[in-house]
Amino acid sequence: MRAHRVVYLPGDGIGPEVCAVARRCVDAVGAAFGFEVTWNEQLVGGAAIDAVGQALPAATLDACRTADAVLLGAVGGPRWDDPTATVRPEDALLGLRSELELFANLRPVAAHAALDDASPLRPEIRAGADILIVRELTGGLYFGRPQGRSMQGKVESVVDTLRYTRPEIERIVELAFELAESRRGHLTSVDKANVLASSRLWREVVDEIAVRHPSVTVEHALVDSTAYLILTQPRHYDVIVTENLFGDILSDEAAAIAGSLGLMASASLGAGVTENGRFGMYEPVHGSAPEIAGQGVANPLATVSSAALMLRLSLGETEAADVIESAVTAAIEAGPRTADLGGSDGTEAVAGFLLQHLVGRVEVPA
Repeated sequence: MRAHRVVYLPGDGIGPEVCAVARRCVDAVGAAFGFEVTWNEQLVGGAAIDAVGQALPAATLDACRTADAVLLGAVGGPRWDDPTATVRPEDALLGLRSELELFANLRPVAAHAALDDASPLRPEIRAGADILIVRELTGGLYFGRPQGRSMQGKVESVVDTLRYTRPEIERIVELAFELAESRRGHLTSVDKANVLASSRLWREVVDEIAVRHPSVTVEHALVDSTAYLILTQPRHYDVIVTENLFGDILSDEAAAIAGSLGLMASASLGAGVTENGRFGMYEPVHGSAPEIAGQGVANPLATVSSAALMLRLSLGETEAADVIESAVTAAIEAGPRTADLGGSDGTEAVAGFLLQHLVGRVEVPA
């Protein structure tokens, strides 16, 4: 039986609830397709701060470095929101991305007709939309230095530094071109080149790399106009590549196309390779949602879809990934719905539907 090692980071808020469903689905398809996942559960985020005083303990980071992949739930919540705190749950996310060199965040967005009533967009606008947003994840404002507050006389000031190197831009853009080649062959590079020096370098690099990918049609777009067009002409887009801050904002905005953040999966890929693919960290986009934590009403579909990406990209279990993605599609089209999709069903109802969909091909573990 094939064996895979996955670090399991349920984290805070609804993280443990939705991760548990994804784990059950992965174990179920593993039984059917002849592989087993060893889950190494570790602390992260607010739970780690409470336990050991650190958002990203050394033991957690060490475990991630020796794993094939990482499945993350969410971090953060009101109890750790003190802006003057020296340690914050979100430090774990930045630490994992930086220390594991997870430079590429992939966020697929698709419009399912069954969710026309859940999306604020008109059905004729969102119909057929299928976008992959590729966000640079380890540079830009989130990591640039200097960063922080200072006093100049009696005037308090703050600084954030937007810094990119040419190699950082080259590697994310090259990956985006490769992904566009495997899809519909259209790449939109989003920047703010009319204002920012970093965006002008970004645009230059895109044009240089485009020469090596003649089958891909390339366009440059400004982030402000893209923020409008992605919701009014979503079918225009195939692969979007952009820097860290812009990608963060645009990918959350694009959830309106899908119908809910509860459907948005993500993969954060690094330069490292595994025996069966590329090392990565997989997590839902929606965050910890503390207002519904512990109530059993969270939508697990984004986390289950993230686990399917993990099976496909890091573990090389493409058939198992196909089966889980089919189950998610079935749940969207005919399954129970949580409140974010306009329903009143709970997490366990969705989990039961997913696992039931797998029955026949899978002997579901107890």
